[in-house]
Amino acid sequence: MAGIYIHIPFCKQKCNYCDFYSITSFHKKEELLTALNKELIIRKDYLKNELIDTIYFGGGTPSLLNMQDVGDILTTINDNYSVSKNPEITIEVNPDDVSFEYFKDLIKLGIKRLSIGIQSFNDNALEFLNRRHSSNQAIEAVKNAQKAGFKNISIDLIYGIPCMSFETWTRSTNTAISLNIQHISAYHLSIEKNTPLFKMLSKNEIAIINENESFKQFSKLVEMVKQEGFEHYEISNFARKNFYSQHNSNYWKQKKYIGVGPSAHSFDFTSRQWNVSNISQYIDFTNTDKKFYSTEILTKDQKYNDYIITALRTIWGIDLTYIENNFGTKYHKLCVKQSEKYIDAEHIIFENNKLTLSVEGMFISDTIISEMLYINK
Repeated sequence: MAGIYIHIPFCKQKCNYCDFYSITSFHKKEELLTALNKELIIRKDYLKNELIDTIYFGGGTPSLLNMQDVGDILTTINDNYSVSKNPEITIEVNPDDVSFEYFKDLIKLGIKRLSIGIQSFNDNALEFLNRRHSSNQAIEAVKNAQKAGFKNISIDLIYGIPCMSFETWTRSTNTAISLNIQHISAYHLSIEKNTPLFKMLSKNEIAIINENESFKQFSKLVEMVKQEGFEHYEISNFARKNFYSQHNSNYWKQKKYIGVGPSAHSFDFTSRQWNVSNISQYIDFTNTDKKFYSTEILTKDQKYNDYIITALRTIWGIDLTYIENNFGTKYHKLCVKQSEKYIDAEHIIFENNKLTLSVEGMFISDTIISEMLYINK
């Protein structure tokens, strides 16, 4: 089984926190779509005829595409890849781009899963993040999708926003739960370089909320969604039973995937590839014999580190037997030794020869993971 990710790099406006590759000019949209379809054909042998069971339209803002655009891409995939009978096809949408009719048309194309970029149900928080929609538009988008027939809906939420209190976060989470959705992806606000928020922080125009408050918000989310039957299957992801994101789970389980479009990444066990992060170069290169991606052949150390990074994020955790069988005794001993202090601190749970993060461990996962990597000194 393998997956295909399609990166749509267009946005009407940039969010204050976003450092993904995207542009606000649409004048090269048709050229980009032609290049995307061409890349799908050029690289069809990359996955070596693996069965495709997930297709994911991400961005950027894929909901800026019309039905013809989306349909053409799906046709190219079906014509050039072995696709399962009932693949999970997901498209990311923004609340202000979509309507009941848009959702009905997506269903006709065979798209059955939505990822709606809501981020917050508080208008002040949305304004702070420079989102285009209001909380009412977000609620309306979910209800229109349900009315159109979508039964697998995920929404994104962000906590740790400087202007958002604990009470506001709780109300936002309550609103999300009340909409009877199937999946929630919740991320702590990350302030990356070269974003408006980073510049505001550098000028002391905003302040990061303290760690205790962030953990309080995260813990409240975990408590509330678990009470409603959601399973916490990855650090930032919660789903009702049988509604895990198959596409993202494949990433964490280290299954093969190909990413098409500017800045998209691919993985086939032995190497990683990433496309040029420039739409003009991407279009030009796909029209010539020039290579539009870079490749890194993975060493054994890198493969081990990849496994630690992805596995520890999930409910499935690090399997010490898998490490012994696939990497050897040296890596097994290293993993056991590096996990000991976190087991003692109850940040890692050790059961059935597997290592998983506790709720407290999830909140400091970046630190734990970085200290459990193999560093060749």
